[in-house]
Amino acid sequence: MLGAAGAVEAVISLKAINDGILPPTINYETPDPDCDLDYVPNEARKQEVNAVMSNSLGFGGHNAALIFQKYTD
Repeated sequence: MLGAAGAVEAVISLKAINDGILPPTINYETPDPDCDLDYVPNEARKQEVNAVMSNSLGFGGHNAALIFQKYTD
């Protein structure tokens, strides 16, 4: 699935917006005390999601970044 990983990540990002669930960072065990970011460790979290960024890096220097935002009237 190496070639389709970016597409899968984009779909998961859109589902996070649609379903209001943040996917977890699996196997995150040792937090760095100097870095106070919220990594959503090991379990998904129900939370309103308004925008996401999907960043994909490929062999040979190919890069793509997609930003999705919830549509509102």
